[in-house]
Amino acid sequence: MDPRGVPRWVSDVLPGHVNDLAAARELVLAILWPYTEDMPILADGGYIDAGCGVLTPVPRRADGIPLHHDQRTYNKLLRGLRCLGERGFALLVERWKALRHVTISPSRITELARAALVLTHFEHRMIS
Repeated sequence: MDPRGVPRWVSDVLPGHVNDLAAARELVLAILWPYTEDMPILADGGYIDAGCGVLTPVPRRADGIPLHHDQRTYNKLLRGLRCLGERGFALLVERWKALRHVTISPSRITELARAALVLTHFEHRMIS
């Protein structure tokens, strides 16, 4: 996503048995790592232990003690920054109904997602 929350890139679709963290490591983290020295990668709680440079929220404590106010502030700031990425995903899925419940062959889903991306760029005047 770009800083305005508009999607910039859509990865290839991977088989259904590949979990999100494995897909991120293969498609995103391995590719972006050299370019993100000064820019962290923001992720949700599902990406804890994704690696160096990936910022995830501090999880709740198992003993029930509330998080320190610094940790709560960190989580709030992270949520505020991640909302732009969520907005970009929502732009694709909510605007293009064909992406909500895809029933076509997995090999064709990438083409469909990339077509939606091009239309989104056209709609936001990023291409003419």
